[in-house]
Amino acid sequence: MTSNGFLLILSGAGTTIEIAIQSIFFSLLIAIVVGTAMAMGGRVLRYTLKIYVELFRGTALIVQLFWMYFVLPQFGILLSEKVVAISAISLNYGAYGAVVVAGAINAIDKSQWEAAASLGLRRLPILRLVVLPQASVLLIKPLGVLYVQLVKATSLVSLITIADLTYRAYQLNQLSMHIVPIFGTVMLIYYAMTKCVAATAGILDHYVGTWRLASGARS
Repeated sequence: MTSNGFLLILSGAGTTIEIAIQSIFFSLLIAIVVGTAMAMGGRVLRYTLKIYVELFRGTALIVQLFWMYFVLPQFGILLSEKVVAISAISLNYGAYGAVVVAGAINAIDKSQWEAAASLGLRRLPILRLVVLPQASVLLIKPLGVLYVQLVKATSLVSLITIADLTYRAYQLNQLSMHIVPIFGTVMLIYYAMTKCVAATAGILDHYVGTWRLASGARS
């Protein structure tokens, strides 16, 4: 593979990283908001959000991408390729993350709520100061696994003509037919990106766990 080919691959990797970072941010935001509402909201809100969660968990991400890219324009909704990619990935993985967040909140013993309420705290301060810090210990590992999957799923955006890592590799292969070095390099880059996400989750898990132990010792 030539130096120009390698630069083409790197440009695609940059696009993949950009989409992955933004998708992780927005999917995490969706997961926290929707998951918290599912755990604490009223019946109507819970059922409404459950429809969203089941829809996006129960259908393939590639179908969601195609819907936003090909179907929405039929209704006059025109989005750029990157907006479609980030929106579809964020909504898809946000739905999975919401289930994780809701489960972590529900796993906190009710006595924690009661003890905080006895001190005069209202519902939202209890959630922010007592429940979410404890739930975060249960969240980091499963969300880390989820976002490793998200990074790999970004390869699907090549199907809506985004010049990401996978698209550039295919493009370069069509020009040079150097299959092994091209896709070998791409595999290593994806591996490096997923290891970075997993390592970040591991570091966060370590520090949150250490903080919880220190907080428990002080109390």
